[in-house]
Amino acid sequence: MTDQDNGADLDGTITWRALLAETSLLLEQSCAADNPKLEARWIVEEVTGTTGTDFHEALDDFATTRGVAKLDALVSRRSAGEPIQYVLGHWQFRSVDLLIDQRVLIPRPETELVAGLAIDELIRMRPHGGGTVIDMGTGSGAIGLSIAAERPGTRVLLTDASKDALAVARANLVGLGSVARGVEISCGSWFDAVPDHYRGECDVIVSNPPYIGTDEELPCSVVDWEPESALRAGNDGLKDLQHIVEHASTWLRSNGSLVLEMAHTQTSTIAAQGASLGYVAKIHCDLAGLDRVVVLQRGQ
Repeated sequence: MTDQDNGADLDGTITWRALLAETSLLLEQSCAADNPKLEARWIVEEVTGTTGTDFHEALDDFATTRGVAKLDALVSRRSAGEPIQYVLGHWQFRSVDLLIDQRVLIPRPETELVAGLAIDELIRMRPHGGGTVIDMGTGSGAIGLSIAAERPGTRVLLTDASKDALAVARANLVGLGSVARGVEISCGSWFDAVPDHYRGECDVIVSNPPYIGTDEELPCSVVDWEPESALRAGNDGLKDLQHIVEHASTWLRSNGSLVLEMAHTQTSTIAAQGASLGYVAKIHCDLAGLDRVVVLQRGQ
């Protein structure tokens, strides 16, 4: 989207409204965007730093050379197939606006459900507030930071084996403000990352671990951009899920819960494993009606 393409030399003769229309057309022609008009708006909002009423008022302002250069860069990235979430550099997850990039998975609606179920379990355990939660394999910090934001006073531990992912989580932690005071970050593989004083003290352990099989096909938009280590877990995708279920009881309080996201084909296997270890298992569906989350409640 060059100045010449728009028939203007940017001497104050082209508005953001015209550029919005041009952006939508370019995204449509690239076939990269799921919803070109909506994504065009998001990109122009990002460039202008406006939303809502301010966005509509800004559309009749004249664009600057610097603004168009930034717009060109973002549109080029999206047209090349880079996910819109990475292009924008942030994404809304429940009540938290998260910084994200290619070091972490893109937060998805299914995982918002996981966070909500973890909060429900925390409320069951601690109806008057407080409590302790571990978000294992946290990535951007989406689940754990949502819990901290929505349940102030909760002690939350974010863990991940990826130092790169934890750098993103730390940045999001800083952006959380005062409610971040109860959040701790630890690097390591699954329970190796958890300090010993958490043993038997956790009300809820929650995770969206890797659960894609080694040979399972994924869309190019996922394979080409998102970190493989956060996606795949052995031939059948069950390795990490089963490891977490096997070791969680050491860290959970009596009646505490383990909340896990997984593929719909895996829920019966993980529920059965949990039942064999003395948990009460419940399977929850996602917005598409597919089995997506297993909640395992520990006994007394």
